[in-house]
Amino acid sequence: MASEGDEAPLVGRAATLAELRSDLSDVGPAGTAAVFVTGESGVGKSRLLQETADAMRAAGAAVLSGACLDIGDASPLHPVLQALRRSGSAPDAAPTGGPPDDAGALLEWVSQRLRAVAGDRPLLLVLDDLQWADRSTRQLLLYLLAGLGEVRLSVLAAVRAESLQGAHPLRRVLAELRRLRSVRVLDLAPLDHDGTRELVRAIAGEQVAAEDAEQVYKRSGGNPFVAEELARDLRDGRAELSDTLREIFLARVDELPKHAHSVVHAIAAGVEPVDHQVLARVVQLGDDELLEAVRAAVAHRFVLGEADGYRLRHRLVAEVLAQEVLPAERAALHRRYAEALEADPGTADHAALAHHWQQAGEPLRALPAVVAAARDAERLYGFSEAHRYWSVALELAGEGTPEIGRTELLSHAAESAYQCGEHALALTRLEELAGRADAPGACTLHLRRARYLAAAGRTATAETEYEQALALADCTPREKASAAAHLAELLLHLGRYADANARAREALELAELDGATADLVRASAALGFSSAFREDPDAGLAVIRHAVEIAERSGHPDDIGCAYLHLAELLTGPLNNLEEGVLVARRGAEKLAALGVGRTYQTRLLAIAANGLFRVGQWGEADRVLQDAMRHRPSGADAVELLLARCRLWVGFGDEEAADRDLDAIATMLAGGGARHVLPMLTLRAGLAMWRGRHAEARAAVQRGLTETRSDDLVLLGVLAWHGLRAEAEAHAAGDVPVDQGVVRRLKVVVDRMGQGAGGAAAPVRAVIDGYVELCAAELSRLEDRPDPEPWARAAATWDRRKQPYPAAYARLRQAEAALARKSRRAVAVTALRQAWETAQAMGARPFAAEISALAARARVPLTSDAAVEVGPAAPADELFVLTEREREVLAAVAEGLTNKEIGHRLFISERTVGVHVGHIFDKLQVRTRVQASRVYLRAA
Repeated sequence: MASEGDEAPLVGRAATLAELRSDLSDVGPAGTAAVFVTGESGVGKSRLLQETADAMRAAGAAVLSGACLDIGDASPLHPVLQALRRSGSAPDAAPTGGPPDDAGALLEWVSQRLRAVAGDRPLLLVLDDLQWADRSTRQLLLYLLAGLGEVRLSVLAAVRAESLQGAHPLRRVLAELRRLRSVRVLDLAPLDHDGTRELVRAIAGEQVAAEDAEQVYKRSGGNPFVAEELARDLRDGRAELSDTLREIFLARVDELPKHAHSVVHAIAAGVEPVDHQVLARVVQLGDDELLEAVRAAVAHRFVLGEADGYRLRHRLVAEVLAQEVLPAERAALHRRYAEALEADPGTADHAALAHHWQQAGEPLRALPAVVAAARDAERLYGFSEAHRYWSVALELAGEGTPEIGRTELLSHAAESAYQCGEHALALTRLEELAGRADAPGACTLHLRRARYLAAAGRTATAETEYEQALALADCTPREKASAAAHLAELLLHLGRYADANARAREALELAELDGATADLVRASAALGFSSAFREDPDAGLAVIRHAVEIAERSGHPDDIGCAYLHLAELLTGPLNNLEEGVLVARRGAEKLAALGVGRTYQTRLLAIAANGLFRVGQWGEADRVLQDAMRHRPSGADAVELLLARCRLWVGFGDEEAADRDLDAIATMLAGGGARHVLPMLTLRAGLAMWRGRHAEARAAVQRGLTETRSDDLVLLGVLAWHGLRAEAEAHAAGDVPVDQGVVRRLKVVVDRMGQGAGGAAAPVRAVIDGYVELCAAELSRLEDRPDPEPWARAAATWDRRKQPYPAAYARLRQAEAALARKSRRAVAVTALRQAWETAQAMGARPFAAEISALAARARVPLTSDAAVEVGPAAPADELFVLTEREREVLAAVAEGLTNKEIGHRLFISERTVGVHVGHIFDKLQVRTRVQASRVYLRAA
């Protein structure tokens, strides 16, 4: 039932199609089989009939198709005779010149025609809209399926379920036919969430947001026809409901009996599910009349009657009907709902009551219900819902009522905004709260402002706010414990582990005197992380695991999120226990999703899981995890964590545009972020710049990181220092940017600091730091023109032990490069190059794979093991074997320093043709600049 010329794909029906073909082939003793497909209008019955008919025709069956007419005076056997005419079997073949008048003779005559059409093939008779079948057609079905026509026949028919009301004659026929073993009635259900999402994306494009697809499902109820129309509106940018859908639904509503019409209107205005007693008070019908009206609404497929109340099959009906009533009618209907709910206060649904008083135009009567709904949501940890209700309460209250003042509303609204990830709004509301005469005390405001600032990624300002809170004389011991615990966590984020350790111990001492469970969990997590990094991983892990136990006993999302976050980050980061870390992160994310904090803690845990998967080389799975996390649309520090994780993938995959976009977004949001955000951002900037051959940009990013950080996280510094020395080595190899010896000396100081600091770090942390120290040492040998494969081999072995394939593969690439430069141990170089290639291919690291491929091409090393390997040194000219004769001439001129115009004059070709040749040369040699291309030529020459 797609729009003309725009048929949508069939989704979610593969199993049903297979089942239909099986049932239609499974004939009974009479040689017949039948499937009657029932379902509401638009559910896809006709499309299913068409697809099944096409499949069976392709399998060799004879197929006849006809449709019944919705007219009272249709000719007898209309759909069957129509099917015969379409097949070319004309009715005038009967001896009398047409179908006989006698009923028995008529049935036998049709049977003969069907046998003639079938011949030796199986025969499928497809009948659409069977609810309008004439009496003769119904009799024919009974006759044929009982085997009286001596036709080996399968029947596939579609029936609109809403039409089979009361004493409809087809109901009796279907009851008779159900007794036959080979007859089945299939009720075709609407599509589920996944099927609707697939259909929407097939029509509107893969870029459709998950929430838009979900909205289509809610409005359509999974009805494919309705979903298709809504998806086309989405694709074409139409906000209003299409006239097609509006007219279809209005026509169907107009067919309802009077009281059923009122029931559907009432349920459409209600908050589903609508309780029967509440509905009775709203529509004001007698018990028997109401039951009959509901029964009719259910029979016409508008309403679903379930144990907890009544629902519309399609919420779209509510949208259509809302535009058909006058404002005064709508207000009166909602007032009756509100009064009906208040009549039974023991079971009142505060959210529904608030909605109905608002729609009735009674804001002051709605306010108490809105506040009660917000408190209900908070008790269930529904922070997004609580935020919405507190925001509504602020709008309704003005300067408040005697029951609740604006100051209290602002306090709740600010905290709920923070809890659901609206950090900027939380800060705005807090500032309004601070400006009121009856605002909370200074210590409370400092604490809340610091929490909101930290969540927004403004860590430097947040640290100042915590320090101010701790310095205030009027802070209670509990407030001081909370400030110290939060500050310890913030210092951990800044990478200042010694300071974090000291503050965490202070917080635990205060918490023992008068602290909340949340402070105990936060301080324990910070102490455990810093201790595991600096001193004793086993003891630190034990402290964090104990914090997880305390958090799970408390059951509060903040406690659980904080504990799982630090445990997962410690395992996937400094301790390099990647597999357990990913499992912990995912388990924590599932727990927190169930508690309603998907936008904050769940998002960060999924980012940690993705980072762990990235390190173990499972980039495809990491991408899937991040796509799932992005559905929550996080903000502040949560968004930064997620964007950093995604940007690692973009840089690795070689999607430069996407990486640039995410890095710009991160830089905008950070505004003074800590080392655990700033250093990874700058490292990614440097890595992206190196793939582009912009070595000066890479150098600037690394130098900024070394200048701005006060972090004592030697792992983060190690990654940054490696990228800095790699950038200098790349610049030296390319020859386009002079090596800055001052920068190199500064990086050597950092490497020395890493080596000295590693001795005092915990063993697992020391092992990771040592891996970066080895990479830095190997980069220095490359920078100093000392091609030595041994440092690279040691680095590769170290990262193999750490189970991190990417740095191991990078080290193998450089090992092969150094071995080939020495023109010795070619077999070792070939093995290393192939191993690096396999890793790059498995991860999807396209730029890295291209660099490996370029080196292999220059050295004539086959990257697959089924090709013969040359064990002798490669001839110098082999590096240019991929170039044509003309490209070699152009490259020779480039190496002389000639411009494209000068080369064109020399070779008698146009300047544009020279540019094309230069582009091909760059691609084949895997270089990015004329200087790099010249170096390749001069080595070969």
